[in-house]
Amino acid sequence: MLCTGLLGLTTSLFVFADESQLSTSCQSIKLAESGWADISATTAMVSVVAEGLGLNVSVPTISVPIAFTSVSRGKIDAFLGYWSPTMDTLAAPYIADKTIIVPEKANLEGAKYTLAVPTYAYDAGLKSFSDIAKFKKELNGQIFGVEAGNDGNMLIDKMITENLFDLGGFKLRESSEAAMLSQVQRAVKAKKPIVFLGWEPHPMNRQIDMKYLEGGDEVFGANYGSAKVFTLISSDFQKRCPAEAKLVSQIRFTVDMENALMADILENKVPAKVAAKAYLQKHPDLLKTWLAGIKDVNGEEGVTVVKKSLAK
Repeated sequence: MLCTGLLGLTTSLFVFADESQLSTSCQSIKLAESGWADISATTAMVSVVAEGLGLNVSVPTISVPIAFTSVSRGKIDAFLGYWSPTMDTLAAPYIADKTIIVPEKANLEGAKYTLAVPTYAYDAGLKSFSDIAKFKKELNGQIFGVEAGNDGNMLIDKMITENLFDLGGFKLRESSEAAMLSQVQRAVKAKKPIVFLGWEPHPMNRQIDMKYLEGGDEVFGANYGSAKVFTLISSDFQKRCPAEAKLVSQIRFTVDMENALMADILENKVPAKVAAKAYLQKHPDLLKTWLAGIKDVNGEEGVTVVKKSLAK
């Protein structure tokens, strides 16, 4: 089995110390952004909260493997997009050498990540991973992934390389999330079968009449690629800025929350931070949990400070 869920490294899950007041020496934080809509949304949420506390936040967009390496090396302070179990192999060496910290609790539960098809293709018999090879001609021998280096792409490539499910003759088509979804929409318009990486939360689940394929447990994990998403914290950041690291580690989301944010960002073309601020203005009670035990550099309660910033 390729995916095992944090590779059994539960001893590396981290409970943050009771640090509360932000430091004047840690006024800037750097968060990695992978170009995925869900990570754009969650990173925007953290940015709005952190900036409300007076921190300066920079958000470079980099690939997932580079994000892991950069957090490990202390060049990036945190990354909110560690999907488990599909990224467990990628995370394992950094968890083992303790250069990255995985908070004890996930920032999102109830996610999924596996291969999907339009419903009409599913109804035509393309229901499982073992059915893909039967439709090779109609699929032009292609499976559509996202950006190069992505963990989902790596799993597809492994299936092809090892001829799992008789996929040895297939090719992986790599592109951005937006380009992949455009390709899916074109296939749907033409009623042609297509196999692509699908995940939730994401508006694609509402925009496309789609089904997730059965039988991929040994590759993408059980229950249709059921996943948890964790925040990665640089061990260097935690040592230098323990209160700031604690802040980032205890901000958590729900599938419904992320779906609402991504709908605003992708469908209504609202800038991510504008959408995040608007969501928090409507749901200020979230701050009680997110900012529990956090005070700004002047010792004022974090909830009070951020609520003031949201009112501006």
